[in-house]
Amino acid sequence: MKQTLMIRDERIRQNAINIIQSLRTDKDRPVTIRISDYKRNLDQNAKFHAMLGDIAAQVQWCGKKLKPEQWKVLLISGHAVATKQGAEVVPGIEGEYVNIRESSAEMSIKRMASLIEYTTAWSVGQGVKFTEGRYS
Repeated sequence: MKQTLMIRDERIRQNAINIIQSLRTDKDRPVTIRISDYKRNLDQNAKFHAMLGDIAAQVQWCGKKLKPEQWKVLLISGHAVATKQGAEVVPGIEGEYVNIRESSAEMSIKRMASLIEYTTAWSVGQGVKFTEGRYS
């Protein structure tokens, strides 16, 4: 059994309560109930990826151009450190080093807004000119 309820009004909240009250309890097979913030939205995702494209076109890192997906890794990692969540670098399967970072797809709307704000501030400091009309 798997259900996802997005509580937007009192009726849906009551449905959730009713579902929980109807569940059987079993100490050997418990049911997990997870309550979380809504994940980032499509507009935020589009905006962040457009920003990555502008950054990739205008900024070099360590003397070379990076692809947008490489900038994504750097910016999410920097954001995690700046917001006191830290970074974890581990040895990879082939002896390389890998930054184990949070997933932007799993970010809440609030967390994604923070990442966009961080990216904007960093980019302005680097002289990035964002393409007009790409960010709503």
